[in-house]
Amino acid sequence: MYTSDERDRLRDHLVACAHADSRITGAALTGSAAVGRTDAWSDIDLTFCVSPDTQIGPVISDWTDRMYAEHGALHHMDVTAGRVVYRVFLLASTLQVDIAFAPPTDFGASAPTFRLLFGTPVERPMAAVPDPVALLGMGWLYALHARSSIARGRAWQAEYMISGMRDQVLALACVRHGLPAVQGRGMDGLPPDAVEPLCGALVRSLDAQELTRAFRAAVDALLAAARVSQDQAKRREMYVELQRIVWETGGYLIPVFANTIDAASSRVHGLQPNINSELMAGRLGEYVWLES
Repeated sequence: MYTSDERDRLRDHLVACAHADSRITGAALTGSAAVGRTDAWSDIDLTFCVSPDTQIGPVISDWTDRMYAEHGALHHMDVTAGRVVYRVFLLASTLQVDIAFAPPTDFGASAPTFRLLFGTPVERPMAAVPDPVALLGMGWLYALHARSSIARGRAWQAEYMISGMRDQVLALACVRHGLPAVQGRGMDGLPPDAVEPLCGALVRSLDAQELTRAFRAAVDALLAAARVSQDQAKRREMYVELQRIVWETGGYLIPVFANTIDAASSRVHGLQPNINSELMAGRLGEYVWLES
């Protein structure tokens, strides 16, 4: 395990190496360090601007060799966003180092977590806030698949779908409260009244009864969240389907069972017992006749 001091020293060293690399014309801190919110578990997030006269591929290859040879990298993977390549390194110390390599046209802030170290950034549009209607729609789809998974006895799939429902509702709450809604980053900043209803949607076991209980709690939360949709037609469509789910899975609460006895003269014909109510559940006049 790495220490905070070891992480910070490595970050400063990488920035110094970038300054010394003539192919790198800019660098910025990104992530939690850019806004002063690092803790003992924070990783390293950097963005480098690659000179327009240089191909990005060889620069990434050279920096990859450096991470393995000098800093104990064990594995790496790439995540791309447009023309920006994020190379993610895992070091032997378990420290994660994310280095984004961007052309000059993409070197700039797209979120508040960008602090320039050197170079000239460009103006970039800020990352869009997730669309509440899209989040609601995904929650609705998860609900449909959760219902069918429970009915088919696919417990693990049901748990996955119920968790997906819960995550969409929490993301919607993050949007409403102005918190980051991607990858759960803002969920722990939500007020208690926003998260408490979702506690019931946590699946405690793969028992069918428990899955159904958690599913109902998730449906209730999704119904409440649907109120945020400004698309009236979409909201109506989702309410209709969610009401159908509630009707199909809600069951009945029967407080008592009352015993009844039907009695009639021998002159009465057509009277048949009915398990739901006395006197043929109120349909006596349709089937019974009196002997003259």
